[in-house]
Amino acid sequence: MQRDEGSRMIVCCGEALVDVLDGDESRAVPGGGPMNAAIAAARLGAPSAFVGRVSTDEAGQLIWRHLQRSGVDLRACERGAEPTAKAIISLTPHPSFRFEGDDTADTALAAADLTALGHGPHILHGGTLGMFRGRTADVLASLAERHDGLVSLDPNVRPAIVEDRHRWDRFHKRWLSVCDLFRASDEDLAWIWPGRAADDCAAELLAGRVTTVIVTRGARDVTVYTAEGQLDVTAPPVDVADTVGAGDAFVGSVLVSLWNRLGADRAALTALTLHEWRAIATRAATAAALTCTRPGADPPNVPELETALAELS
Repeated sequence: MQRDEGSRMIVCCGEALVDVLDGDESRAVPGGGPMNAAIAAARLGAPSAFVGRVSTDEAGQLIWRHLQRSGVDLRACERGAEPTAKAIISLTPHPSFRFEGDDTADTALAAADLTALGHGPHILHGGTLGMFRGRTADVLASLAERHDGLVSLDPNVRPAIVEDRHRWDRFHKRWLSVCDLFRASDEDLAWIWPGRAADDCAAELLAGRVTTVIVTRGARDVTVYTAEGQLDVTAPPVDVADTVGAGDAFVGSVLVSLWNRLGADRAALTALTLHEWRAIATRAATAAALTCTRPGADPPNVPELETALAELS
């Protein structure tokens, strides 16, 4: 049963871009971690908003329609004439990656005002490229620092795009100073804190502001850390088409579960038991597994997820 939260929403902030396969613009697909998480949350039945700057060019129009079709609220989103960032992915003759992101719309967010979304408090989620790129980075970090609801962070590191490690670290620390929920892959942790075990990283985070740490390993294995202890969850086996967007679907599902249970109450997050987290993590891992069964970032809707969960029980 969904909570009746009125104007309280899941607000995902950051970049929206396109992935272009083999340099063929006709095969451009909307992407961006926070945008994908907003879409996952909307498809899973929660009021979801995206905060970022979307281009008015052709690729930006593609992104805008994609968000609208998934029911994402765009009232706090900006439009601009700057070009859309592109991740150029080539599969032949050899796999390669190129990022075209200089002076793009996602870096140029002028302001982040959630007034249009209602009084809140909202769940605020950020990470990936919007956390550290351009003017957007400071606008979103400042938004997180003054936010009075639950704050979620998924660093979702893209090493090939991080040109200034010190800048990345600075904005990551600003988000961590106000973060309640921290999700990262084991590969993220190895890049952020080289040579340290996940358990050690989680313990340090929990000793600070963070209430819950979630670490994913590959597309299936999840560990949740809280002050009570830790638990492990494994996603159901599936035939994998690709893993694009699986982590974002996982995050979107977790945020929906928290919205349903807590609204955006930071204090209530600390009271969640590991037993409750097992149900939340199992649901999220199943959402991620379903996303892996189809190409691109295409998270499931509520009936698809409920059917998959029923088959597990």
